[in-house]
Amino acid sequence: MNPPSTGGRLTTHVLDTVHGAPAAGMAIALYVRCDAPDGASAPTWQLLREVVTNADGRVDGPMLAGTDLRCGVYRLVFEVERYFRAKGVALPTPAFLAQVPLEFGVADAQAHYHVPLLASPWAYSTYRGS
Repeated sequence: MNPPSTGGRLTTHVLDTVHGAPAAGMAIALYVRCDAPDGASAPTWQLLREVVTNADGRVDGPMLAGTDLRCGVYRLVFEVERYFRAKGVALPTPAFLAQVPLEFGVADAQAHYHVPLLASPWAYSTYRGS
């Protein structure tokens, strides 16, 4: 018999495609979109969590898990410029990519949403992982 579900989870990790390694030390902020009750005003974003990736380019534990993960729209903001400058990568001022915001929807709060980022100072890629 399977144990009852305790809810889904949101995880992420970052790969540094310049150095071909995990992006250790990248700051990430997680926001949730709060729609205006009247539906006419612009939505606002509530900061839920700020973290820094570990040596494996991952966060120590899920960004959200269990009942904290709800259906809705979320935004992960990755501090790409700050990370690459700290690694000694020569960047122009202003940098081409300062932050990478990834906005995504959670339709099933019982599922695992893994949102990785592959990043360089000039390009990035993401997908829904497992």
